[in-house]
Amino acid sequence: MNNTRRKEIAAAVRDLHALTDAVTELAGKLSDIKDAVEQAKDDEQEYYDNMPENMQNGDKGETAAAAVSALEDAVSKLDDVLTALEGSDIEDAISSLEEASE
Repeated sequence: MNNTRRKEIAAAVRDLHALTDAVTELAGKLSDIKDAVEQAKDDEQEYYDNMPENMQNGDKGETAAAAVSALEDAVSKLDDVLTALEGSDIEDAISSLEEASE
């Protein structure tokens, strides 16, 4: 491999390391958001659970139950995003690029 390609690979490796840092920061922020949404879901569930049965079957109860369901869906989707970020193959790509430039 010539020096020009080695320099290009080294630049790609530097960019991927920077991207890894950004992904780690993003994952942390997403985790904080997921925790806040999960807390809101728990609070809404507690609100629903503490309603008298006649209110649970009324408009307020239905609204609270729908909110809990939507919040559960949001938490699940945020978990999926976090799993994808944590399972990224960026480090493997960096290793492969470093191996190629040897």
